[in-house]
Amino acid sequence: MNRSYGLIISLAALALPVPGFADDKDDVAAVTRAWAEAMSRRDAERVLSMYASDAVLWGTRSPTIRADPAKIREYFGVLKTAPESYKATLGEQHVRVYGDMAINSGSYTFSQLDAGKEVQRPARFSMVLRKVDGRWLIVDHHSSAVPAAPN
Repeated sequence: MNRSYGLIISLAALALPVPGFADDKDDVAAVTRAWAEAMSRRDAERVLSMYASDAVLWGTRSPTIRADPAKIREYFGVLKTAPESYKATLGEQHVRVYGDMAINSGSYTFSQLDAGKEVQRPARFSMVLRKVDGRWLIVDHHSSAVPAAPN
């Protein structure tokens, strides 16, 4: 009888949530939100810190894929010249986690004032992230402009 009771107690303990551990899906979504916030602050160093050293980026406005840190740094260097009105606004996110890898697909809109008028560039993205030493890092990021609706 004591053995059965101990087994039941052990199984019940395993079913309890472990305090202090955030849900991986929430963590991946938070990294994506932090990325958009850093873009809006035009903080290239913060943006770059979210990419793994072996990351690959196919940027929204890039004609070429960037597969090394120097090329990714070059791409985000444009943030230095972005106007103060520049913003990245995150839209929907669809996060899937597979162990230490995660995929986030969604949308964001880049906007800024041009001659007093807001110009918006909606885009869609896919980010692949890998958990390294407890931290989610972007290892692959593809972004493309949303095409105009057909007539």
